[in-house]
Amino acid sequence: MAWTFLLTVAATLLVLNFTSGEKKLEEQVRREYALHDAQYQRSLGVLLGPPILEGNRFEALYNGDRIFAPMLEAIRGAKQSITFETYIYWSGDIGKAFADALAERAKAGVKVHVLLDWVGSAKIDDDFLKEMQGAGVQIVKFHKPSWYDIARMNNRTHRKLLVVDGRIGFTGGVGIAPEWTGNAQDPEHWRDSHYKVEGPVVAQMQGVFMDNWIKASGDVLHGEAYFPALAPRGDGRAQVFSSSPSGGSESMHLMYLLSIAAATKSIDLSSAYFVPDDLTIHALVDAMKRGVRVRIIVPGPIIDSKTVRGASRASWGPLLEAGAEISEYQPTMFHVKVFTVDGLLVSVGSTNFDNRSFRLNDEANLNIYDAAFAAAETVQFEADLKLSQRITLDAWRERPLREKAMEHLAALLSSQL
Repeated sequence: MAWTFLLTVAATLLVLNFTSGEKKLEEQVRREYALHDAQYQRSLGVLLGPPILEGNRFEALYNGDRIFAPMLEAIRGAKQSITFETYIYWSGDIGKAFADALAERAKAGVKVHVLLDWVGSAKIDDDFLKEMQGAGVQIVKFHKPSWYDIARMNNRTHRKLLVVDGRIGFTGGVGIAPEWTGNAQDPEHWRDSHYKVEGPVVAQMQGVFMDNWIKASGDVLHGEAYFPALAPRGDGRAQVFSSSPSGGSESMHLMYLLSIAAATKSIDLSSAYFVPDDLTIHALVDAMKRGVRVRIIVPGPIIDSKTVRGASRASWGPLLEAGAEISEYQPTMFHVKVFTVDGLLVSVGSTNFDNRSFRLNDEANLNIYDAAFAAAETVQFEADLKLSQRITLDAWRERPLREKAMEHLAALLSSQL
């Protein structure tokens, strides 16, 4: 009887961890309007997320050498508050640089709050934690396992948010680890993109951080140190979009589906982990039937998860048959997460194009509606494309039988990837 009870408990916990707790989308999103139509932006700003705000300025930062310097500069210039949420925080010189900068500001009287995912930060150097906490940095781990809450083990915060003084925000794909340093010059230094933003939309970014900070700590941070009045800093329109299994787990997935359905001309997707579900595949195929050009860049043989690559490749058949241009980045691990539609929408942030991001993790994206910014991102996409190998339908069909078998086995795990 005891063994039966234990097995029942174990099975229950397994099921709870492998599900989001919310009903999944089951029907294809119909095309009701084009992406440039005002109704599209109204739908995303009312149906799914916060309103789209004007008066923002954006700066794209490519690869570690150009990403970390502005982030550290902003931290070192903080006067009132720093809020920082990340999945990966490991070790190395870059981990030390962030620990030093955050600790120095805390000693100077700045309120510093760091939210680390318990799983993603498992390899952090203990000396970094001691240094920061000794200086007064408040550090909280997200979903640290406990006997009464073990069902949340599969829900991680994958968000990557840094907000300084409530005025300057950063989001994108980078973690705090040696792999993200350098300039993607070799397999040990990854290709990634991060974004700096100023203007009213930073308050939404701060609000997304507070959502998980309250969940993890129970502490409500508010007031001018965190939410100052924000004057326009540019002419860009944007919103910060988030999702979480504890509420609105399908929001990010639905945002992508609505955007694909609204596409008229082009979809460019850079995706570190591309394991689309049937709904997404059908949406992309339908878009191509309407004449939309679909280009996708994914990692090549240099990848940190061969299982993800296998599951991804197993799904490409219908997309390639419909005319999708799928290319694998060759020089190093490709960790970029950028979605550009019709030369107007650019969605950047932590979200991968897979079930884990859509239904299991807490994610956050910055949606930018700006033609000039989209044009610049297209230039960078095409630069990455030149370093990628196009996978044709014939090449995909002719891959070895053993490779096909391994990919289909990997695809069985796609609900968790």
